[in-house]
Amino acid sequence: MKDNNFSEWYNEIIEKAEILDVRYPVKGLYIWLPYGLRIRNNIISIIKQILEAHGHEEVLFPLLIPENLLRKESEHIKGFEEQVYWVTKGGDKELNVKLALRPTSETAIYPIVALWIKSHKDLPLKIYQVVNVFRYETKHTRPLIRLREITTFKEAHTFHKSMEEAEEQVKEAIEIYKKFFDKLAIPYMINRRPDWDKFPGALYTIAFDTIFPDGRTLQIATIHNLGQNFSKPFDIKFEKIDGSFDHVYQTCYGISDRVVASVIAIHGDKDGLVLLPDISPYQIVIVPIIYKDSKKIVLENSMEIYKRLSKKYRVYIDLREDETPGSKFYYWEMKGIPLRIEIGPKDIKENVVTIFRRDTKERLKVENDSIEKFINDLFNDIYNNLRSKAWKRFEEKIVRIYSLNDIKSGCVNEINLCGKDSCGKYLEDKTGLRVLGEAIDKKEHGSCIVCKELTDKIYRIAKSY
Repeated sequence: MKDNNFSEWYNEIIEKAEILDVRYPVKGLYIWLPYGLRIRNNIISIIKQILEAHGHEEVLFPLLIPENLLRKESEHIKGFEEQVYWVTKGGDKELNVKLALRPTSETAIYPIVALWIKSHKDLPLKIYQVVNVFRYETKHTRPLIRLREITTFKEAHTFHKSMEEAEEQVKEAIEIYKKFFDKLAIPYMINRRPDWDKFPGALYTIAFDTIFPDGRTLQIATIHNLGQNFSKPFDIKFEKIDGSFDHVYQTCYGISDRVVASVIAIHGDKDGLVLLPDISPYQIVIVPIIYKDSKKIVLENSMEIYKRLSKKYRVYIDLREDETPGSKFYYWEMKGIPLRIEIGPKDIKENVVTIFRRDTKERLKVENDSIEKFINDLFNDIYNNLRSKAWKRFEEKIVRIYSLNDIKSGCVNEINLCGKDSCGKYLEDKTGLRVLGEAIDKKEHGSCIVCKELTDKIYRIAKSY
């Protein structure tokens, strides 16, 4: 079902695995359920750790942005003006200044940072926050993919003394996201977005895209070099070593709920979620196999193993008496728990436990005394297996194309394109596919697929969400 009707499978998993409740009475807004929120929080903790290891500090700015600030960078607001939600009243009184629900936070953060930065000694400054943002999404909304309230918006903002430092920060941001997506075993391609599709106000935009089982791509992260395009209108200046003044150079980069969508879509199978040990709410579930004449000894042994493993892992013991072992197995497989430990009277007699791997669905007999070491090795193997399978499926969906007649709609097509807007837009109109951008990691001499001009640039085009 996942491969044949991905959309139906995805919506069913969101509901059955208890990720979201989609019944909130405002289109494009959803409720995180406890299980889904724990997955989300575990993912967010990973990116926070990586950012802070690279010198970023967490902040939290207000949701409301005065209209005059939002309009201060003209290209930026032009890119978002059709998506902004406005607050015009406080109670029954008209506000003197309209307030926007942040579509993104540049215009909220930068006037305040202008008060913080005075000297070259204050630079570089690297901050980030994880917040909700609101965008009036007019396309078909889809849980975690196209939202009107993005609840997991991680945005980083950095400030530098020179364009060279800003360029180095873009490279660091690429490495940050590589580490992050590698940790989640999410395969990715990295493209420089065409100029007509860059972030409003940026000099250029770098994007990470992944491929979903239906062949469509999903943008999962973006990195923007802003140059001085925001520091000049917001007057973010610093005193240089020689006593003169200059405006700072900036970058920003973000991820969203789409990371959770990617984890679900890329690793899940026909039976539900398949979660990595690092992000699963429970890494291990213990299911005692109880018979009337052995209930006491099975429960005692199960609790003893539960206490042992809980010192190191996130463990849940399923003691529900109104469910059969089979229904418990089905339930936890749908939830994607990496390992299930089954303990019955026969296992106790043999001094073993039965371990079920969610990723391969193998059952393994393990000696009681060796469980901890075995699980540690198994977690590494689960990660490596899921990562390997994900990258294999990803690479199978990328094709090298040399003629417009050979372009495939269910794949990512790699083509020679000169880079002119006219050729890119012609290609989109002709094929109905989206130009994802120029591959930053690939060159090959050839002729532009549209105008035949010689070029070594490789562009990627595909159907996208």
